[in-house]
Amino acid sequence: MSSLLSNYMQMEQQLKQLQSDMDKLQNDDRLKAELQFKEKLEKLMREFDKSAADVIALLNPKPSAQGSAAAPASGGARRKRKLKIYKNPNTGEVVETRGGNQKTLKAWKDQHGSDTVESWLVRVEQ
Repeated sequence: MSSLLSNYMQMEQQLKQLQSDMDKLQNDDRLKAELQFKEKLEKLMREFDKSAADVIALLNPKPSAQGSAAAPASGGARRKRKLKIYKNPNTGEVVETRGGNQKTLKAWKDQHGSDTVESWLVRVEQ
């Protein structure tokens, strides 16, 4: 039972932190500008009966046959994975990883569950 109570209290703390983060975001002028842009874009898409895929195709047309032939010449190198930074709210320990096979991260997921650990994601960098 104490495990259940501990889990509840941990989730309650996470909820408070998320609410605090949401409150900060709602007062951020950059977010307000992005939401306003999104709203205007969606209105324009409805006006012209266009989907998100239509807009993406319009703004980022597929490369011509010549352009696609040059792309594989890069040697087939993979794109670098994004750096994910997790912080364990129980211990304050921080893990930075570019893949899911990190030892500490795997141990956290085994102990607390994948969804819980994913909620500890602080930020993602290039």
